[in-house]
Amino acid sequence: MSRPRFLLVTYPAQGHVNPSLHFADKLAATGADVTILTTTTGYSCVSRATGHVTKYFEKPHNQNDSVSGVISFAPFSDGYDDGFKPENDVNHYLAEMRRCGSEAVRNAIVSGRNEGCPYCCLVYTILIPWAGLAAGEMGLPAVLLWIQPAMVFDIYYYYFHGYEDVIRESSKRQEIGETTMTFPGLSLEFSCKDLPSFMDAKDTYLFAIPLFREEFEILEKKVRPKVLVNTIYELEREAFEAVETQLNLIGIGPLIPTSFLDGKDVTSNNDDSSKEKYIEWLNSKPKTTVVYVSFGSMAILSEQQMEEMAKGLLEFGRPFLWVIRENVKDNNNNSKLSCREELDKLGMIVPLCSQMEVLSNESVGCFVTHCGWNSTLEGLTSGVPMIGFPQWSDQGTNAKLIEDAWGTGVRVKLNKDGIAGNEEIKRCLELVMGGKETVAGDSGKESWVEKRRNAKKWKDLAREAVKEGGSSDKNLKAFVSEMVEQSGNK
Repeated sequence: MSRPRFLLVTYPAQGHVNPSLHFADKLAATGADVTILTTTTGYSCVSRATGHVTKYFEKPHNQNDSVSGVISFAPFSDGYDDGFKPENDVNHYLAEMRRCGSEAVRNAIVSGRNEGCPYCCLVYTILIPWAGLAAGEMGLPAVLLWIQPAMVFDIYYYYFHGYEDVIRESSKRQEIGETTMTFPGLSLEFSCKDLPSFMDAKDTYLFAIPLFREEFEILEKKVRPKVLVNTIYELEREAFEAVETQLNLIGIGPLIPTSFLDGKDVTSNNDDSSKEKYIEWLNSKPKTTVVYVSFGSMAILSEQQMEEMAKGLLEFGRPFLWVIRENVKDNNNNSKLSCREELDKLGMIVPLCSQMEVLSNESVGCFVTHCGWNSTLEGLTSGVPMIGFPQWSDQGTNAKLIEDAWGTGVRVKLNKDGIAGNEEIKRCLELVMGGKETVAGDSGKESWVEKRRNAKKWKDLAREAVKEGGSSDKNLKAFVSEMVEQSGNK
């Protein structure tokens, strides 16, 4: 019996490639072979994400001497092999990715059939609805892998099912006064800043909503379609149940390194020459005393915000590890910080780090994050309380969940200029880590103790979900079995 094969197509951005790789790793662990198809640019992201993804890579797909499957790659060129640049035409970029990607999908499906090893299913991430359409044209089942929380899926669902005008009008009125809204089956009240930024009437990323709309139109044509979601059922039970009569959301997360979740090995293979230095530095600090600050692979803070962040860290006075990427340009370069000398005395600034290793270090007591879903899940499953500093896309919703649904952190409040001042940053740090003068019985003490207690609860639940017999483990295995059965590859 040949192993089942899956074709996994991912949008070429680091935040999409990372969970796709970990999903492929999980599929391979069930005994399936996986071919990852993405652009040349997307493939270049692989090397930056494979520190914990691994033993299943690049073996011949017809090997039958192992229970585990293998992962291979099928990169294709869309004419933007050096990546999308700000001066490029986004519509042309997306059109070429669609054209070339659709052809690559069809060619992969044909090749698999000609080789006698056909794919049983295509799985594709958000923003590339053409992948599902191309599979459908070839008679191959296609399933969406939603790499954001189930709550964000629900909000998009309602946006495209009667709430678009309500949300758009609310975003227009937000400058007049704070308005909130609710959605069927969801108990949280949302303000405009809590919704995906693409829904804002003033949003400049005009390409996004049409792509999401197309995604949901594809789902609409199916009867209670399956959607794989990078989350945990126990974490978002309400969001799963809110749309369960229309869609079958399946929690298969968290899609982060298995080695991190099982605690067996949190050593990354990434080429990071500074790693030994910052890990040694972290190891020298007492438990839960270090503030970890990172804004992901895309967010760029303004010069003013960088200065306020620096001052807030200095005023709080605890050691910190701050990631400031080397590719941050112009006035945002860390060398421009006016208080760099004082910062170097208190903490450490690095151009990159293995986030998994940092968050798993006992010295880390707080994670200041942009609330990208990958980082949010990594913070949750490491049990580290968070300070949400959202920038765009789903990050505002994720920050809302961190503060109001899960109770594991707080969200910074911006002033009229859209800046979180140093006093606000210090305030949030004290709420999450406790102030220097906080004593037992103080409200601040109760606040950070409760957040740390909640963080541990969700950490334990996440790890239980991926263990054998856990909700995510059972869901993934059931999905694979169903796809294999439907394909006749028994």
